[in-house]
Amino acid sequence: MPELPEVEVTRRGFAERIAGARIDAVRIGKPLRWALMVAPETLVGRRVLQVRRRGKYLLIDLDRGLLLLHLGMSGSLRFDALLPPPGVHDHFDLVTELGTLRLNDPRRFGAVVYVEDEAAPWAVKLLGGLGMEPLGDAFDLDAFHAGLRKRRTAVKQVLLAGDVVVGVGNIYASEALFQAGIRPTLSAARISRPRAARLHAAVREILARAVEKGGSTLRDFSNVEGQNGYFQLEATVYGRAGEPCRVCATPIRQLRQGQRSTYYCPNCQK
Repeated sequence: MPELPEVEVTRRGFAERIAGARIDAVRIGKPLRWALMVAPETLVGRRVLQVRRRGKYLLIDLDRGLLLLHLGMSGSLRFDALLPPPGVHDHFDLVTELGTLRLNDPRRFGAVVYVEDEAAPWAVKLLGGLGMEPLGDAFDLDAFHAGLRKRRTAVKQVLLAGDVVVGVGNIYASEALFQAGIRPTLSAARISRPRAARLHAAVREILARAVEKGGSTLRDFSNVEGQNGYFQLEATVYGRAGEPCRVCATPIRQLRQGQRSTYYCPNCQK
């Protein structure tokens, strides 16, 4: 599933190129997770102002209203002046004077939803419960530690939940916890402020490095130019069960948490 780094890489790949473009047509393919919520033809003639990101959502600001776009489990975007005719898994085309933004989504868990503004009910439903953005100044250490202290569940599950901090997906949670030296099964409420500070820094660093590497491609993800991400190739624990820890040579262990695989070093992470 595309997480924050993959969504940010996607955003950077077309945000500047589509800014200012007039919408000439909107094509809808097979139904996605949620409906567009507006007749496609009503968007024709509007202009794209900018493309933002909130958690794993892309926010395409128009001169009137905005589009909330989610890549789901298998979605990816392409933006080009010359795209081939839509294929069987191409379910949304935003055709502009500067190029076509196309959503390809084999599993159709993604969505494009139109809302008038961020105060609209659908926007509040999708964005209202999201936690702090980890890559900006709003990622406050005190608020992060306070959020952890309120949760008695395992710290990895708290990171994945997205209501304390957004975008720390499965790969990045395992990597950040390793870098911070924290066992993924430890109750979040038991994490001291110094350890929270290490985890806060690790989350920032891991996600920023993942963006630099183009995200992670395990199965479906590619950027707007069709290129894979490479962060997974330098993972320290994720996907390395039984292999020696790169710090202490202890075999990396794997366990299941909330139906997801977790990887950790039993020696380095306490």
